[in-house]
Amino acid sequence: MARVRGWLGRPWGVVVLAVALAVAGAGLYWFQPWKLWADTTVRDEIPTAVGAPAAADTAAPGGGTTTSPPPSEPRTLAAGELISHEHRTTGAVKVLRLADGTRILRLENLDTSNGPDLRVWITDAAVKEGTAGWRVFDDGKYVSLGKLKGNKGDQNYALPAALDLEQFTSVSIWCDRFDVSFGAATLDRA
Repeated sequence: MARVRGWLGRPWGVVVLAVALAVAGAGLYWFQPWKLWADTTVRDEIPTAVGAPAAADTAAPGGGTTTSPPPSEPRTLAAGELISHEHRTTGAVKVLRLADGTRILRLENLDTSNGPDLRVWITDAAVKEGTAGWRVFDDGKYVSLGKLKGNKGDQNYALPAALDLEQFTSVSIWCDRFDVSFGAATLDRA
């Protein structure tokens, strides 16, 4: 104990201690290791469209018109299965068109590690297996759909109306802090 007091009594000892505490604090902030043991489960329901479009009139046999009700069930436009990259990741990804015409990206049965600054990206990058696929998603075009709501469960993310699904063909659970994909899925057209 006397050695520690003697060491801290020197001017450089206090500086070394202050630098060590600053480095430890920055490391905790940057890596957020407590998230490895903390899971967040989300259970978003598939949204029902509010203000669905009016029923369409169509020509009926015999010259009249019939009114067909608007579709009530979401329509799957594209889907894929998540593969693991930096962290073990499983689950399904779907692009759904709701009855009101809006589109959502839905993660179902997601199971991945928690981490700092995780995002959901829709991208134009090809999904690659293994470490070759960890860092490809920020090389081309991508749209961030927002922060990952939780590392487990079912989640919905609104897609921009102008987003062209012909150009954006994959989804990544992206760690923006370390520029690496936790997992990704190719979106196959339904």
